[in-house]
Amino acid sequence: MTFELLDSSALLEQARAVLRDTPVVDGHNDLPWAMREQAGYDLDALDLAADQRDRLHTDLARLAAGGVGAQFWSVYVPARLAGDHAVSATLEQIDFVRALVARYPDRFRLALTADDMAAARAEGRIASLMGAEGGHSIDCSLATLRALHALGVRYLTLTHNDNLPWADSATDKPAAGGLTRFGEEVVREMNRLGMLVDLSHVSADTMRDALRVTEAPVLFSHSSARAVCDHPRNIPDDVLAQLPGNGGVAMATFVPKFILPAAIEWTAAADENMRAHGFDHLDTTPAGMACQRAFEEASPRPVATPGTVADHLDHMREVAGIDHIGIGGDFDGTAFLPAGLDDVAGYPNLIAELLRRGWSQDDLGKLTWHNAVRVLRDAEAVARDLQTTRRPSIATIAQLDGRT
Repeated sequence: MTFELLDSSALLEQARAVLRDTPVVDGHNDLPWAMREQAGYDLDALDLAADQRDRLHTDLARLAAGGVGAQFWSVYVPARLAGDHAVSATLEQIDFVRALVARYPDRFRLALTADDMAAARAEGRIASLMGAEGGHSIDCSLATLRALHALGVRYLTLTHNDNLPWADSATDKPAAGGLTRFGEEVVREMNRLGMLVDLSHVSADTMRDALRVTEAPVLFSHSSARAVCDHPRNIPDDVLAQLPGNGGVAMATFVPKFILPAAIEWTAAADENMRAHGFDHLDTTPAGMACQRAFEEASPRPVATPGTVADHLDHMREVAGIDHIGIGGDFDGTAFLPAGLDDVAGYPNLIAELLRRGWSQDDLGKLTWHNAVRVLRDAEAVARDLQTTRRPSIATIAQLDGRT
């Protein structure tokens, strides 16, 4: 598959200049889990200083080519891991991100604050932040939430694909009707800590409840516009319209089944084929990808492009405003990607498409860098204020929801 931009050379040169000035802050990259699955976290076996395009969407050369200045590395664990197993696996993911930064200190800098992000940019290094994907990682424990924050996690995605006892997922049957009382307490404690409340993956009612409860800006680390592609993983317009009042940022994803209506049915069939062959539908190991490619060869998939992503960003800008959008590609967490956005080197293709559509350099700088830095800085400011009046919560789910 090929992808071509109109007037590509001039647009790409201009796009790369934009990214030199305001590099990409990407909201979600699943490299840590891919490294766990493919190499047991062994950076000797899968060295990111080498070309890893046959195995991964991410390596050092392609991060540089893509103009990436900051990355939220997802410390995701699947929902099949529960209780202590989910917590320990999350700790292993955090340990890998720290090992990654230590292995390539000239390329990465661990970032815990907005100031750290700015310092990394000034040094020419990639600010490396962490986001935990799914509230099962805290095992219904606010003390565990605080421990993850102390280890450097700067957002928690409230759910992944399955409901929690205290929050409904976008891709499960409604049970709580949004957030329970304990779920609201999780949001309040995140506000007190300065941990961003990430509303990707959650149901629309959970989004609305979180926006009602939160005292700090929220984040959507990798979600697009439901009005453009009617998938439950995307953000309804009434929620996007609340972001200016909240101060939050919605980061558009590149996953084809979330952005291209024609890809939804095809992906459902591909997922069923994976399960029929004994694979999890999210498996991106070489064996899993071989199964996916065989299915794709027999049943060609609808292909998204940077223009598909740009359609979402145009709509999100119209509804939420330019100060409330960003980019969250979901690299190394999906089997398929748009043509032209095949890996982390592809961001200039998206910026070139937006330039073609008349986006200004100032607007592009907000999209790529300034909005994401600002939302973390604002969450930090809220936390400083709350910590003067509010003690760490010791509430339990049994006390608030009457369940263990």
